[in-house]
Amino acid sequence: MKYLIYIGLLCVTMLWSKSDVPRDVHAFEIPSKVDDLKVMNFEELQNYLATKDDSKTYVINFWATWCAPCVKELPYFEKLQATYNVADVEVILVSLDFPRQIESKLKPFLEKHQLESEVLVLNDVDSNSWIPKVDENWSGAIPATIIYNKHKRLFFEQSFTYKELETELQPFLK
Repeated sequence: MKYLIYIGLLCVTMLWSKSDVPRDVHAFEIPSKVDDLKVMNFEELQNYLATKDDSKTYVINFWATWCAPCVKELPYFEKLQATYNVADVEVILVSLDFPRQIESKLKPFLEKHQLESEVLVLNDVDSNSWIPKVDENWSGAIPATIIYNKHKRLFFEQSFTYKELETELQPFLK
């Protein structure tokens, strides 16, 4: 009987060692933010933002990987997120990259730059309907940024330096 148990364990061990189940440490890593990328239309974006904690201040930046001024200012939003996260400030980066380029351009960009802010992808071709809902004066040019909390909302159709961004955020923290 002992021998049957040993033979059974040996068979299980041999089968397990030949299976396709990876056993290295990397097989159990936490998925990256890129794997969890949310793609949504404008209505879904509105609904998602409506579920956010209204005790926080939000900095929403509309950007794309193909927009040089957008890419240039991304480190400033990342620094803002890192600096003011304890002050209940949350940065959300809304990518306007083309849906067909999410896999080929956006995801590699996000992996390369390891952005810590939440990234959402707005996939809504009816920009003529949703752009004025973001702000009635928005031409649709990017970068564009909204800073808001339950008391105040500001819209900017411009690129920022870190100092400018921080200056615009300060009134929301009082």
